[in-house]
Amino acid sequence: MTTGVLGLVLLVLLAGGLWIGLALTTVGFVAIHFFTPAPAGSMMATTLWDNSWGWALTALPLFVWMGEILFRAKLSEDMFTGLAPWLDRLPGRLLHVNIVGCGVMAAVAGSSAVTSATVGRMSLPELKQRGYDEKMSIGTLAGSGTLGLLIPPSIMMIVYGISAQQSISRLFIAGIVPGLLVMGLFMGYVMIWSAFNSRAIPPAGPRLPLLEKLRLSRRLIPVMLLILVVIGAIYGGIATPTEAATLGVFGALALAWTSGSLSWATFVESLMAATRTSCMITAIILGAAFLSVGMAFLGIPATLAKWVAALELSPAMLLVLLTVIYIILGCFLEGASMIVLTTSVALPMVVQAGFDPIWFGIYLIVVVEMAQITPPVGFNLFVLHGMSGRDMWTVTKSAAPFFGLLILAVALLGAFPGLVTFLPNLMLSR
Repeated sequence: MTTGVLGLVLLVLLAGGLWIGLALTTVGFVAIHFFTPAPAGSMMATTLWDNSWGWALTALPLFVWMGEILFRAKLSEDMFTGLAPWLDRLPGRLLHVNIVGCGVMAAVAGSSAVTSATVGRMSLPELKQRGYDEKMSIGTLAGSGTLGLLIPPSIMMIVYGISAQQSISRLFIAGIVPGLLVMGLFMGYVMIWSAFNSRAIPPAGPRLPLLEKLRLSRRLIPVMLLILVVIGAIYGGIATPTEAATLGVFGALALAWTSGSLSWATFVESLMAATRTSCMITAIILGAAFLSVGMAFLGIPATLAKWVAALELSPAMLLVLLTVIYIILGCFLEGASMIVLTTSVALPMVVQAGFDPIWFGIYLIVVVEMAQITPPVGFNLFVLHGMSGRDMWTVTKSAAPFFGLLILAVALLGAFPGLVTFLPNLMLSR
């Protein structure tokens, strides 16, 4: 009954338009003040303070700022021109620009909605003009936009790392292979689809020499090198995530300056946008931390864990149950809220079932990716609905095959957990 009351309070606050961070804090206060003898006010102050000064949290605004700078560095304007010559000969041709372009933008922005919007702004008109199937163009963009959560440096990995008290460096490294796996599944599907729908694929353009391809990609290559340097510094143990993010910010400023896109106005815009995004995510983290304390005082996580244990589920069935729950939650909550709200409850259960916490973090992020393309609160669907002018039903149907591919990715990660843990364990052994 207590859980139901708290859930109702949360729904009322969210439906009323209260900020998510404040709503979570309010529910935590109600839980402690009305259902326990503990002093809610002093506990709230202590919890918010303890969770606000962690060193790991400083990487969050820096990586967000790096993405905001590169977002304004004319990257999206040059992406189609730079990628098209390299992908035009693959089965499916320039549909792969959506997938690879989202992969590149994911490493820059770390946000699913920003990735979809940035790549879609330049690719949808180009693909439509060249005669590509519009539903497939929308579908590849909706699915690939979710890579913004998985490919490092990912903001959601930082959120999970802070919530679960796991190494952000290891999470970044763990996301590399799954990110490439998801991209490979998407590209493989496009190739198979194009084999059965060859008339929907326009003919390839003229072959270009290597030097001409490099010339057309001259703005993309430095960005990709910067991303490799940032991730390589973390993987090689040269820098912590915060230090690597600082390096990324200076590198992004240098690239923006050389491209001629850095001005005082764009500098201030990028700084303010990063501040707003970081404050929003931090508020959610702090609110969820206080709510987790309230739930712990009420014994809700322990009760749920006992309930799941009483079901005597195998590890595989536990993952199936969690996946279904997260898909349902994803219909109503955005990614950061899902992660911070559920980690304190789900993580002890999966660890007890024998799963690695780093593996669970990547699994959780892939499942959150599904939430980005599930109605009614699929942010990528909203973005593409506005950009394409198509109704939500058409956009949702176009994204459905890629939702299925994400389920396949979850199954593969569950069957072969080494896909996630191999690189982090290798880094740890060095």
